[in-house]
Amino acid sequence: QVQLKESGGGLVAPGDSMRLSCQAVGGTLGRSAMGWFRQAPGKEREIVAAVAWHGSGASYVDAAKGRFIISVDNAKGATYLQMNYLQPEDTAVYFCAAAPTAANVRNSEIQYWGRGTQVTVSS
Repeated sequence: QVQLKESGGGLVAPGDSMRLSCQAVGGTLGRSAMGWFRQAPGKEREIVAAVAWHGSGASYVDAAKGRFIISVDNAKGATYLQMNYLQPEDTAVYFCAAAPTAANVRNSEIQYWGRGTQVTVSS
């Protein structure tokens, strides 16, 4: 059974950068598309970014455009989310997700979820 494990969360100041990592363990994801979601306190989980298995065709929620970059390293079975110019409203638990296609990810039709990593942006 494939599991997704996120790492890289923590506390940062507004304007700082952070990179989240997601590692597939216990198996391979093959040609799964990958995505990052987040859930802030009292809010529903929302998609942040999605990308096809080959790393192209990335899409982002408007709040992440120009600041976040999603990437994949299929050789390592890893997915990353580079987050720049972080703001307090980015504070949330961030989840890694895998699905057959990027469209599935954008529609929240997820095959595998990670358990999440907390990102807190505060001065």
